[in-house]
Amino acid sequence: MPVPVRSFAKINIGLAIGAPRPDGFHELRTIYQTIAAHDVIRVDVKSGTGIEVRCKTPGVPEDESNTCYRVADRVLRTIKQRGKVTISIEKNLPVQGGIGGGSSNAVATMFALERALRIEIPAAEKLRIASEVGSDLPLFLLGGTVLGCGRGEEVYPVQDLPEFPCVLVTPDKAVSTPQAFRDWDEQFGAELTRNGSSATINTFSRSVFEWLGGTSSGVPVKNGDRAETLLLDLVRTGIANDFERVVFPQHPELRDVKRVLERHGASYASLSGSGSSLYGLFRTSEAAESCAAALSRDGVKAIATTTLPRENYREQMFFGR
Repeated sequence: MPVPVRSFAKINIGLAIGAPRPDGFHELRTIYQTIAAHDVIRVDVKSGTGIEVRCKTPGVPEDESNTCYRVADRVLRTIKQRGKVTISIEKNLPVQGGIGGGSSNAVATMFALERALRIEIPAAEKLRIASEVGSDLPLFLLGGTVLGCGRGEEVYPVQDLPEFPCVLVTPDKAVSTPQAFRDWDEQFGAELTRNGSSATINTFSRSVFEWLGGTSSGVPVKNGDRAETLLLDLVRTGIANDFERVVFPQHPELRDVKRVLERHGASYASLSGSGSSLYGLFRTSEAAESCAAALSRDGVKAIATTTLPRENYREQMFFGR
């Protein structure tokens, strides 16, 4: 019987781009945050051999290039088992939207395979497999609030943020991440060389330290006030996504969406990854729902959702729990 798993999206709360590394990737710093918006992955294992990927959404490959296929292949080779694996992908998240849909699908496949095969893959092996397949995959092994370093594959759980009401906007537009990096190098590569490639990284690190370390002078706050206090502190630090500097000039309609989010009361709004998805964090669910409804009336794809803390991420992943 197929094992269904929720495959949650992520947003980037700030993203700093450093200089290219010897391996061709850029040094990055970001805060990943999982959110409740999700796809559904169903994994079925029967006797036989081979891996089959099924998805009705255009643009999702069904061959060996699919991240779910690549993870399943590595899992079977790691545990030295055979089987006919069928992976069905029900897409609700955009393809190439900057919210980690394909990466999340792949990690959800790994978790579903564990349950289907009644095995537990060692944590170190899970991390190895995830890192081999893609930079965004390891964060989905953790969920919640995660510091991403290196090319994004080095992940460290940090103090988990409370649940924030969130509006996720998914325009019908794909932004090429490789092209966004090339545009960044062309426009800001000389600046990084002149000022030192670590300058951007250091600025981001200081801002994150101020935010998560508490810029409220260490004054204790009630649990009900914590989310609002953290949102205010986030705005004060000026944490931003460097991709906005190259993506917004080429896609001004995305900048306009960010402004709409802010006008409708988002305490913090940003591009996620290299886009094209954007999000806004709100103080109340009512404000988030009102903003999502207004955007939808204007023909912009938007949903009201929430950020997903680490404990909730694991609890809500499997159905029937």
